[in-house]
Amino acid sequence: MKICLLTYRGNMFCGGQGIYINYLSREFLRQGHEVHVISGPPYPKLPEGVKLHLLKSHSVYVSRYHMDNHFGPIKNPIDLYEAAATRMGMYSEPLAFSLRAYQEVRKLHPEIKFDVIHDNQCLGYGLNLIKRMNIPIVATVHHPMALDRDSDFEQAKNQIEKLRRWWFYSVYVPMQSAMARRADRVITVSECSAREITRLMGVTNDRIRVVYNGVDTDVFRGDEGLAKKSNSLIFVGNTEDRKKGIKYLLQAIKMLENECPVKLTIIDGGAPEPQYVPALMQQINLNGRVTFARRLSGDDLVRWYSAADIAIVPSMFEGFGFPAAEAMACEVPVIAFSAGALPELVADGETGLLVPPADVPALAKAIKKLVENKELRLKMGKEARKRVERMFNWETAARQVLDVYKEVA
Repeated sequence: MKICLLTYRGNMFCGGQGIYINYLSREFLRQGHEVHVISGPPYPKLPEGVKLHLLKSHSVYVSRYHMDNHFGPIKNPIDLYEAAATRMGMYSEPLAFSLRAYQEVRKLHPEIKFDVIHDNQCLGYGLNLIKRMNIPIVATVHHPMALDRDSDFEQAKNQIEKLRRWWFYSVYVPMQSAMARRADRVITVSECSAREITRLMGVTNDRIRVVYNGVDTDVFRGDEGLAKKSNSLIFVGNTEDRKKGIKYLLQAIKMLENECPVKLTIIDGGAPEPQYVPALMQQINLNGRVTFARRLSGDDLVRWYSAADIAIVPSMFEGFGFPAAEAMACEVPVIAFSAGALPELVADGETGLLVPPADVPALAKAIKKLVENKELRLKMGKEARKRVERMFNWETAARQVLDVYKEVA
């Protein structure tokens, strides 16, 4: 098949959509397909043989967080719209990317004749124009952006903040829902996300296919030569995203201060200068028991996982949950909230422990239980690795995605 993948942010270290494109394109190539990726910045580094088409961006959000944004001069209405809208606080990047992607597909298609266009979480109105070219469209929705909007509303301190956050999502949330309903099939990464897509976006069950993400088990594997740090916890995620629940983890560590002192390493892949966690740490006063590090390379991240006794994923919602799956692949037991897709990843009592969402005493109790039981931690870690190898691998994911392509093509 001739496959075209669309991703408005392609780099693996900018979030799950970059990881998704990298590994799917690799597996499609291995299975003998012709693969093209149309990407906005930050750009991916893809396997040799994948044909990469780079689109520019005028989004201030991209330029703020990543170094390889390519602005260039404003030459057309799309450039002007994106430059103006993002400076006005709107999330216009997906719409602008989708319109540029349409122009690129229109330029490439006469020669290449794509069998399918696979849109990755963008769902911009430009897909409507691609549909007019009679190319089947499959869209991956990792989770509905309405969940991010609602979470941000809940955390807003006043009406001015609520207005700003409504303005930020005002274009993208209705656009995402409308375009998901227009796609020939919607792929999502967990049963939980499938339910939310039906509830919040109006996509019927018969057009949704669940395909779990994979983990690169050649990269993410326990480093046997690395000694564990005693009583060590690790959290990987964007701490500025309140849904990740870092507040509850810091409160649990404070609760354990006198009976089970633990040390936490936070690996943050979010904003360049996080503000939320430093303010929380000062407020809670954790006495230097938290180490804060920026997003690392794959090998460095594996070493941090391997050195930890326990990985903590206190998210209030995860469409899939890469940090949980990566930790499990490194033979690290996971303590997580029983929210979103996490119960689909973590087998409670076998590969880790699940506790009720936002329940700080339950989280503290679970941490204490595993910290004090090395034998149980080791057993859970071994079972976690087996579960990832069995259920969450990219070769299987790619074959299941190809089955969806065949349905529509």
